[in-house]
Amino acid sequence: MSTFRLDRISDVLNFELYLIKEGVISLPKVIAKSGESFQVLLRRFKKSCERAGLLSDVKKNKYYEKPSVIRKKEKNDQVRKAMKRLRKQKRFS
Repeated sequence: MSTFRLDRISDVLNFELYLIKEGVISLPKVIAKSGESFQVLLRRFKKSCERAGLLSDVKKNKYYEKPSVIRKKEKNDQVRKAMKRLRKQKRFS
């Protein structure tokens, strides 16, 4: 691991880039443009959080699910999608 002196802004930015590259963190960040209102900045931040998938990650890890429960949910999803596909085929055949 590289060493960084975090008393300079350039080292802080390099450290963040290093952590992101290593896969340790991937936090969304927005930088305010000149004359940009807070509402626009907040909207951009929310959109970047959505793209990063933070909310779905938080919801997914809110409580522990046994691997068997996860497999059962995935199987049910596959069955549901297959049935939907069949209904579409029947309708357009």
